[in-house]
Amino acid sequence: MLLRVASCSPKTSLLLLSHFCKSSNSLLEHSKCFSYLRQRHTSSLKTKINARNQPKSPISMERKARHFSSDSAEALLRKKSTDLSNRMSKKARRESPDMVLRVKLDQCSKNGDLAEALRLYEEAKANGVELNQHHYNVLLYLCSLNPEEGGENLERFDKGFEIFKQMGADNVAPNEATFTNISRLAASKEDPELAFSLVKKMKNHGNAPKLRSYGPALFGFCKKGMADKAYEVDSHMLESGVAAEEAELSALLRVSSEAEREGKVYEMMHRLRAAVRQVSEETAAVVEEWFSSRKAAEVGARKWDVESVKRGVLEGGGGWHGQGWLGKGEWRVVRTRMNEAGVCQSCGEKLVCIDIDPQETENFAKSLAKLAAEKEVKSNFAQFQEWLQRHGPFDAVVDGANLGLANQRTFNFGQIKRVVHQLRQMSPSKKLPLVVLHQARVRRGPAQQPNNKKLLESWKNAGTLYATPQGSNDDWYWLYAAVSSRCLLVTNDEMRDHLFNLLGNSFFPRWKEKHQVRLKYTTEDGLTLHMPPPYSIVIQESERGQWHIPTVTGDDLEAPRQWICTTRARPDA
Repeated sequence: MLLRVASCSPKTSLLLLSHFCKSSNSLLEHSKCFSYLRQRHTSSLKTKINARNQPKSPISMERKARHFSSDSAEALLRKKSTDLSNRMSKKARRESPDMVLRVKLDQCSKNGDLAEALRLYEEAKANGVELNQHHYNVLLYLCSLNPEEGGENLERFDKGFEIFKQMGADNVAPNEATFTNISRLAASKEDPELAFSLVKKMKNHGNAPKLRSYGPALFGFCKKGMADKAYEVDSHMLESGVAAEEAELSALLRVSSEAEREGKVYEMMHRLRAAVRQVSEETAAVVEEWFSSRKAAEVGARKWDVESVKRGVLEGGGGWHGQGWLGKGEWRVVRTRMNEAGVCQSCGEKLVCIDIDPQETENFAKSLAKLAAEKEVKSNFAQFQEWLQRHGPFDAVVDGANLGLANQRTFNFGQIKRVVHQLRQMSPSKKLPLVVLHQARVRRGPAQQPNNKKLLESWKNAGTLYATPQGSNDDWYWLYAAVSSRCLLVTNDEMRDHLFNLLGNSFFPRWKEKHQVRLKYTTEDGLTLHMPPPYSIVIQESERGQWHIPTVTGDDLEAPRQWICTTRARPDA
């Protein structure tokens, strides 16, 4: 307050002091302070005035001149002009006829509104708007949709081919999406031959076909029962490095069964085994139809080389021999389940556990680390790898977040503690499992409770707790730890989201099946561990010619998984 008073004129200052001071002593005391502050204020003011009046140093003058030079002013004007030009350019681009058309066509695509899209197309042609690849692809996509049967569909298909022809006339280069859409149009007109010829032309335009590109031709030939043409499409896919999935393999299995091509049926069964493992109900129905057919009862060897079959099983890694159909006679086809030991409850056959090649595991761990380093902060994941080398390997890894929230509304450290104790008792070395938790879980909320704090500290001191850094995805950490340690992974995460899709469909499901420990909650026993099965949940072909096909119905956790058991009613060996 005195400092503010000191900055006023002398007369005003005395008036203000007398007003605020209630006694003469107070006035005297404040007057002394006031005099001192006024002297400081006056001195400071003189210094500032003198500094302003001092001639500037050459360096200072040069710096100021450089900063406010005409060149800088021109650069500033140019920058403002460029920014304004960019804004105007963007606005002009947004309001250009082709961009307006694009936005409107995208809305038609979202709503499935072909009629409005065709109206916009005709209007654009009449107004001389130049259509690009995106415009044409949206129009072709809408024409390829098949919402109902009847004459309207034929009109839309014809319109689609007309638009495709116009695209060529306008010299607009087609891409993979273009060919896929026009192939769908061909298949909808029940012309799979045209659809296939379009796929073949894709390479001439520098477009690599995708799985969806082959669908119209493959499914079209299969629907018409044209087995040989379907196999031709399948061969073209293999040559192009495109792998068939369940829908395509199921269609090939069906057309092979209907054509009574037992060799191809046998091939498709094994391709399903390698690519799909557990089949959908739609595919299961196709499998059951084949084994129940007259042709299936007729095919097969009455006698076979037992040693050759055993050698085939050994070379294949177990679970199949690849020597063809064994035995003759009608098949007994039933739905059944396996007991905990993997024994079929229908025929008594014991399923095998198919080993994973250690080199495959090592390669998978390397690819996982590479992918994680790309998705995470590289230094963070590298630190985790170093930490794991110092403290690992482990006999089990726990997805702490998943376990702490299992069947709980709030995070439960006691639940993690009980499972950690169970895993330690199961471990041959009696070593604590690694618990992976996000940093926030070990610093805030329930982690601050005294008992939980003490528990976390004990895990940390034992080198069995890793807190993933802020902003990281802890999935990468617990998965890499389990794969690199070749140990069990405790989590109920089904690992089906986009992150795990990056890992591919071949090795990962096999690894997960043999290493994932799931959690089951019951009112009687609470939370219990559901260990990996001692057998492989995959299509298996026995040395005696029996087949067991797992379906996706049931998961052995909430309900028993359904299997198709096929055995010869009168086996000949």
